Amino acid sequence: ADGYYEYTMSECVYSTSDYSDMVYLNSYSFNKVVDVQFNSTVGKYVGYTEEGVKYAENFNKDQAIMQQKKAAVDTYCRPNAQVLDSSVRDKA
Repeated sequence: ADGYYEYTMSECVYSTSDYSDMVYLNSYSFNKVVDVQFNSTVGKYVGYTEEGVKYAENFNKDQAIMQQKKAAVDTYCRPNAQVLDSSVRDKA
């Protein structure tokens, strides 16, 4: 039980069937504290800790990372939501 716990999490959050309100979140956490998070509505990484602010500055400078994250609603979220939603609807 001793040690450190570091993880990343990507989430697609939405509440409408046409996905018009879909938001992509990409968070980096350390010991259950979110250090930095990308939010597709904001369009950039935001740091929530001293270390996270440094990460956000570096991520936001990297155009390749930013282009990928900004496109994630269309390239990652929407296609996966369509597959998962249709499988749930087909079972009802």
